[in-house]
Amino acid sequence: MRHEPVFDPERDPVQLRVDALNDRYRHHGATAVLERALGDAQVGRIALVSSFGAESVVLLHMVSVMDRDTPVLFIDTQMLFEETLQYQVDVSEQLGLTNVQILRPDPLEVQRRDRFGALHLSDPDACCALRKTETLERALAPYDSWITGRKRFQGGQRTDLEFFENEGDIRIKVNPLAHWAKEDVRDYMVNNRLPRHPLVSQGYPSIGCKPCTSKVGDGEDERAGRWRGRDKDECGIHFLDGKPVRAAPDAQHEEVAETAEGDTTMSERVIVTDDGFAADDWNGALAAPEDEDATAVLLPSDADPEVLRGRLDGLSLVAVEFPSFADGRGFTIARRLRLMGYKGRLRAKGHVIADQYAMARRVGFDEVEIDADLAARQPEDQWRRRSAWQAHDYQSRLRA
Repeated sequence: MRHEPVFDPERDPVQLRVDALNDRYRHHGATAVLERALGDAQVGRIALVSSFGAESVVLLHMVSVMDRDTPVLFIDTQMLFEETLQYQVDVSEQLGLTNVQILRPDPLEVQRRDRFGALHLSDPDACCALRKTETLERALAPYDSWITGRKRFQGGQRTDLEFFENEGDIRIKVNPLAHWAKEDVRDYMVNNRLPRHPLVSQGYPSIGCKPCTSKVGDGEDERAGRWRGRDKDECGIHFLDGKPVRAAPDAQHEEVAETAEGDTTMSERVIVTDDGFAADDWNGALAAPEDEDATAVLLPSDADPEVLRGRLDGLSLVAVEFPSFADGRGFTIARRLRLMGYKGRLRAKGHVIADQYAMARRVGFDEVEIDADLAARQPEDQWRRRSAWQAHDYQSRLRA
């Protein structure tokens, strides 16, 4: 089905071809749109871009039936779940795909702009641009069109999707599943006995990079777990100049690079819990312990928790400061607060390292707040190894 385009870009600009294609295939189904797009001269040289995520196997299967040699572009951002990487290998082999191309970000740019691997904590848009958008842009250069798995039911900027889109007068985006409902996707997977991504059964209906993907609760939108707590719901490959097309211009990337290179400490706060890293969801101020009207306070490491006696029930958050080279008084404060009956949120704030996480949890802290610089030097997996903190409690083991 491979072919060379017969259109003249000067005579047949992208928008004219998009209008003609949408008119031609307006009453076709997803399978027919994809099959004909693979051979339509007005579509030109085409590739499927696949994340090998929760629903990606549908288009991958369709392509494997129509033309297994269709280029499949998979972006390994180097921050994906291990399950996704293995799923990509398994599905490609099972479907017999012969032209899967694994794309990775430019290592020199990663070293220059995200050498600590913590850019996602301070600027997730810049991280997506570096690891996904620019990587894909380079890979798409030889193509006139690319296939996506976007669907109207996913909401947001996708509610008005058509089969064919004009991507900034550069190339065409083909969305064969644009009009499918959630049930259509499920039925296709069941009827064709397609393998599910292993994380779906664990509460991840939409799967991206590991640091920016969380489980979705009952009743939540399926994309609620992507960039949770951030004003962000797209990775950026479908935006251009802030519009729903693709990436921000290079000038913005340069600005981000300069900031990341000149500021190695970054002010972004990182919250550590048994679930790993997350952005701080507490937006209020922390008052001095003497402020009797406050609902959230910061206790210095040398404070006497008795100052809070009688008003613990009115406090939503108590943070205990851990300055550099501090002794264990912060842990003692936490234990005393719990013995005094405090049942609210208790946070260790400051110079707490991964090796101290188990102790912090045992004495009553719910979470630890660190800065992005420490998070970069002690990545999430170092903290996660201490998340089974009860297993580190020798007294519990003796009692068992």
